[in-house]
Amino acid sequence: MSTDVVDCLVIGGGLVGASVAYGAAKSGASTLLLDEGDAAVRASRGNFGLVWVQGKGDGLPVYAAWTRQARLMWTDFAAELLADTGVDVQLRETGGYWFGFSDEEMEQRQAMLQPLWDQGGVPFQMLDYSDLKARVPRIGPAVVGGSFCPLDAHVNPLRLLHALHKGMTQAGTRLINGAPVQDLAWDDGIFTATVGTATYRARRVVLAAGLGNRKLAPMLGLHAPVVPNRGQILVTERLQPFLASVTNKARQTEEGSVQLGSTEEDVGYDDRTTLPAMKALARRGVQTFPLLANAKLVRAWGALRVMTPDGFPIYEESAECPGAFIVTCHSGVTLSALHCKRISAWILGNEVNPDSTRAFSSGRFSKGEPA
Repeated sequence: MSTDVVDCLVIGGGLVGASVAYGAAKSGASTLLLDEGDAAVRASRGNFGLVWVQGKGDGLPVYAAWTRQARLMWTDFAAELLADTGVDVQLRETGGYWFGFSDEEMEQRQAMLQPLWDQGGVPFQMLDYSDLKARVPRIGPAVVGGSFCPLDAHVNPLRLLHALHKGMTQAGTRLINGAPVQDLAWDDGIFTATVGTATYRARRVVLAAGLGNRKLAPMLGLHAPVVPNRGQILVTERLQPFLASVTNKARQTEEGSVQLGSTEEDVGYDDRTTLPAMKALARRGVQTFPLLANAKLVRAWGALRVMTPDGFPIYEESAECPGAFIVTCHSGVTLSALHCKRISAWILGNEVNPDSTRAFSSGRFSKGEPA
């Protein structure tokens, strides 16, 4: 049993939890992070590595502005991680392309992006095939056109996770692996987390456990109607560089391999790969870039996204148990810098709750939402 009371207890060691812990520890707060370990559903280790802005906020333009703000923090954030940890997360600020395969898709795309510029400040440019071909020479004739956003970027997500863990521990975070939380309680301003026969106490607690939040949140008067959504990805052998910018269909890594993705599947907690999905990803990849027809496939994986009913984050402090916070989203890479800087500051009481976070309260969902 631990008798110490830390300033900030973070539950969940993925990109979201590690970002918050890194920021809290660097602010001088005594910080403890409890991570479930390899038994957890590890969304942070199965994503595409996009720092993606265009299209984010469709249906909730405040999220477009939130995402844009997060992206603008990334240049300094990557430099800070490198200086603190020596880990280069391979941030490539190349801008990003979305590809359309019909005139109807192009029209729908422009109609969706325009309000995000008008209300969220996210720039975009619609390109016909000839303009797109001049910028991305290896696209195939099946592509009709596309949209470009200069803010889009990409990183190596595994390097990012490594850098966050190294940075937070160097800043003083105590990390305990293999520590699934069974119970949470609040009494007289102090939170107690139970892990097996051990207990840990804190003045503030942050639920950043991804899909695990749906079980933990009600213990502290919070609501987390999160569900899994499977995405599958194909990876080719290393190829000569041909894709400098990131795209919604493919990303060429620093090492030369090409990631093709991804699917969106409502299959519960099944994170396996499937042959129909692999075929569909390969077919679309070759449609987009015909040179991939002869590329060897070397790897495939499936991973589970953490999704709310509307796809947007939940940021909220508990009204029943003040000092308990939930931070959950499916854009842990894109929002990492913002979670580290602004969200950790809000949790520690060093910054007034940003007005925009109020739009991300769980109050927008019915308590009857399945969790």
